[in-house]
Amino acid sequence: MARLTIGAFASACGLSAKALRRYDELGLLTPAYVDAFTGYRYYRPEQLERARLVAWLRHIGMPLARIRLVCDLFATDPPAAGREVEAYWARVEAETAARRDLAAFLVEHLTGGPTDRPEKGTAVMERSTLGIRYASRTERGLVREVNQDAVYAGERLFAVADGFGRDGAPAGEAAIGALRAGIPAGAAGADLLNVLAGSMADANRAVERFEDSGTTLTAMAWTGSQLALVHIGDTRAYLLRDGELFLVTHDHTVVQSMVDAGDLDAAEAASHPQRAMLVRALTGGDEGLRADVRLQDVRAGDRYLLCSKGLSVVVAQPEIDRTLTAPPGGTRPTPQEAVHALTALAHEAGAPDNVACVVADVVAL
Repeated sequence: MARLTIGAFASACGLSAKALRRYDELGLLTPAYVDAFTGYRYYRPEQLERARLVAWLRHIGMPLARIRLVCDLFATDPPAAGREVEAYWARVEAETAARRDLAAFLVEHLTGGPTDRPEKGTAVMERSTLGIRYASRTERGLVREVNQDAVYAGERLFAVADGFGRDGAPAGEAAIGALRAGIPAGAAGADLLNVLAGSMADANRAVERFEDSGTTLTAMAWTGSQLALVHIGDTRAYLLRDGELFLVTHDHTVVQSMVDAGDLDAAEAASHPQRAMLVRALTGGDEGLRADVRLQDVRAGDRYLLCSKGLSVVVAQPEIDRTLTAPPGGTRPTPQEAVHALTALAHEAGAPDNVACVVADVVAL
């Protein structure tokens, strides 16, 4: 059977020899043959299709762990692979829209002038008045002796915290309290992002008095037309838009860092012994606080879910999606109904951890 040298294979598929060696180490593109004496790699012509797919997916910025999933799906179920790419790109577009809005606010803030001057002949749609409908719930679960999760939902802020250590519960409550106190009425855009960053520093200081304890925190502040997200740790925020559920936060854990580097896939991460080990959290320490802060584009009909890992770890995302979405021929559950249904799902899965969640709907008024 004909074999291609690594150089010929690299030229044919559009990947560098260095990239091919890296993907071999990760098990993403394994050579057909490796010379035992020289270590030189050889490939079969049939491997070109997978290699080209890897190259294309890298061009759109897909992380290696997700590329592995798409390639494996392509081998057995090409339409499922296509849906995975579609879901990834929808998330990229949602994040790009949020960055676009932030850039517009920054330009306006720095130049002192509005940025929304349309070109001649451009149609302008007037933004409808938007509002928020929300509900929250937290409970101990079926295994833990105490509830160290904390939750808050109000007109201008909703938040979920997952405390840890001896005083994890008061640490989470103190962090949310500091965040609530630090957000003045009327803050919006770039000013709100600055306020949130400062309030997270206040939250970190509020946690400092609880020795050997800390908390994660995911929160969203509502301006009346936008949401500002602040996040640290492994509590999560999801967006349900047009029937698709997207994770809009990034876990700050050891295992997620390994997934990002391509050293683990999603299945391995789910059972990894260090899956709960955090690399970022509010602990009151002096080290630099690195929270994710950004503006989130909103539309009428959007539904947001904030939750602790007591829900996200034991209930699969497709099941969360079905619970938040209207059933065929039915109506979408209210936020109150949704938080109760999500908690029930965690119970059905054994509820080994505390459970906290907030469901918030963006509605046209």
